[in-house]
Amino acid sequence: MNFGELNHWNFVVLLAFSYDPIPCAASQTVHAKLHTSTLYYQCSAARRIQLTPGRDRTTAMRPHATGVEKATAPYGSWESPISAAAVSSAGKTVEGLAVAGDGRLLWVETRPEEGGRAVLVKEGAGADGRGLDVTPQEFAVRSLAQEYGGGAFAVQGDVVVFSNYSDQRLYKQTIGDNSPLPLTPDYGGSVVRYADGVFDPHFSRYVTVMEDHRKSSSNPITTVAAVSTSVEDVNEPIVLLSGNDFYAFPRIDPTEKRMAWIEWSDPNMSWDKAQLWVGYFSSKGEVEKRICIAGGDPTIVESPTEPKWSSKGELFFITDRQSGFWNIYKWDEQSNVVVQVYSLDAEFSKPMWVYGVSSYAFLGNDDQSQKIVCCYRQNGKSYVGLLDHDSGSFSKIDLPFSAVTNIVSADGSFYVEGASASLPVSIAKVTLDEKRTMATDFSIVWSSSEDIKKYTPYFSLPEFMEFPTVIPGQHAYAYFYPPYNHTFQGSSDEKPPLLVGTHGGPTDEARGILDLSVQYWTSRGWAFVDVNYGGSAGYGREYRERLLGQWGVVDVNDCCSCATFLVATGRVDAQRLCVTGESAGGFTTLACLAFRQTFKAGSSLYGIADLASLRAGMHKFEAYYIDNLVGNKQAYFERSPINFVERFTCPVILFQGLDDPVVSPDQATTIYKAIKDKGLPVALVEYEGEQHGFRKAENIKFTLEQQMMFFARLVGHFKVADNIAPIKIDNFDKAS
Repeated sequence: MNFGELNHWNFVVLLAFSYDPIPCAASQTVHAKLHTSTLYYQCSAARRIQLTPGRDRTTAMRPHATGVEKATAPYGSWESPISAAAVSSAGKTVEGLAVAGDGRLLWVETRPEEGGRAVLVKEGAGADGRGLDVTPQEFAVRSLAQEYGGGAFAVQGDVVVFSNYSDQRLYKQTIGDNSPLPLTPDYGGSVVRYADGVFDPHFSRYVTVMEDHRKSSSNPITTVAAVSTSVEDVNEPIVLLSGNDFYAFPRIDPTEKRMAWIEWSDPNMSWDKAQLWVGYFSSKGEVEKRICIAGGDPTIVESPTEPKWSSKGELFFITDRQSGFWNIYKWDEQSNVVVQVYSLDAEFSKPMWVYGVSSYAFLGNDDQSQKIVCCYRQNGKSYVGLLDHDSGSFSKIDLPFSAVTNIVSADGSFYVEGASASLPVSIAKVTLDEKRTMATDFSIVWSSSEDIKKYTPYFSLPEFMEFPTVIPGQHAYAYFYPPYNHTFQGSSDEKPPLLVGTHGGPTDEARGILDLSVQYWTSRGWAFVDVNYGGSAGYGREYRERLLGQWGVVDVNDCCSCATFLVATGRVDAQRLCVTGESAGGFTTLACLAFRQTFKAGSSLYGIADLASLRAGMHKFEAYYIDNLVGNKQAYFERSPINFVERFTCPVILFQGLDDPVVSPDQATTIYKAIKDKGLPVALVEYEGEQHGFRKAENIKFTLEQQMMFFARLVGHFKVADNIAPIKIDNFDKAS
């Protein structure tokens, strides 16, 4: 047996490719039934997992038995080392992957301990083989285009172009040189923003999406523009494409004669209806001829995305034109027809909330390469596959990830961003055999939480569940995390409190991965359920469109149905049901509290209380999104929690960033005052310098702790084991 190694872990697992790595105690071994190969997963000083042939084994066992005699204590009161500080320090995220000229990976990571600063890092280029910070201390790599950003950098060889957070200018930098130089003019602030750019060497320029707020901050002009890569030539970018509301994915072919791009117009979001175009460059670099490849036929509803050119100059992309699932297609230029490369009822892409998504990549840069490595999501789990785009043959590569976000390729290998129920968000390098038919090596390059090993005895593993909705015969999905702590247990006559998580978007999804913010609750004796209500991504267009015209109805019904289903099946305490959500999930939370009597308390993080107010102040990217989700003016009124405060019957705590450009801070202030005036227990926490989503470690920590204290004091009927100073709760003395 050939064992590899993975840094920062001290356990050994033997499991099937299709089975997630399981957290277990030191020296414990878990066996799983194998299909074609055995994954030997040894975790110690290095960072590698070896993939080698193996034989069938026994069925996998849950590894929580540690021989420790458990103390019995009330649910919610258990002691846990997974502190709010630990959660905030584990909050690093990835915002883009690319491969440099020497074959090493570049990625952007956000660091809560640096106030959420985003830094470009290069794999294995620092001391002791660690990642090298490419970005100088006074810079941060982050785009504000479409408010959510993404696609903030691109690399060619050892040269990087990136968007700097503070001024949103584009800068050019040679890796290893700490003196980035500007490529775009200084407009006196972040009024012109750039994203999703690519190098165009033939014309010595950088082609990028440009969002210009100079004439209107609420309705900026979005174009595709060219920026000279000469630092001595800082001029106004030259517009190549204009006239539509939105653009994304400008991609130039290997001959540098053609460019593909995605565009769409209001009132659609890119995942509702979009178009894929190809333009041909003139000798001066202008786009002189254009062909609509997909999305132009009014009889076909589709949302093409992620166009990419192969080394042979063939255009591939992803669309959902036939089955309602995003699958991979190819454009035949000679006949001008679109051909499906492989058909599967699975999602090979996802809604484009941020720029720079990469769900597939070509293996190799030679003209003979016919393989695509791709990720797809099916029945609540992600998979990685190898697709021969000539023959259409397809095979899975079984990796220890159950959720995959991005894939980029290198010579004979690829990098993948993923996670599982027992692995935090990580970037791994996967090496293939010479024929590029199977994986031979899996190495963790980066982890969002490198010291997570010490918490493994406290992890609750999610159960993917299907539950009935209010519509007969219809089901929705969720991930249920039972309370777990290897040193504590609840009494047999008590059911645990439940916290229902409502994801944001709302066209997004919960993924059932290891998240310390969830384990914070479950390791203290709470049950937690992440609901993928109707309208969530990951289950195809039909499921996604359940929410059209029904936001505030379907999501609310499904979250309440999930909670009552868990009560009916004996999993949780009906008298201690709480709900929480961020952004759109905050709206669902407040709507659950206003229009249903299911929950006993709620927590809204930068959530929406007044839909009409949100619509009036909404930024361009989502200006019509809410119309599609809500409907007419009457529905706006009837589904806004602020208009029905008299129906609230339970405590609410609110958290809000004061610099939020998406949900105005007065949304939180208004609902807070109304609930306070009604006489219900309520608290409001506001953060200076935070936008839409909290990035500072101290604020992430404080938010989690105060949610716990709020629920414990008003609903839980238990004493929190942690030493947390509670904040003032208005009308606390009126709590029943």
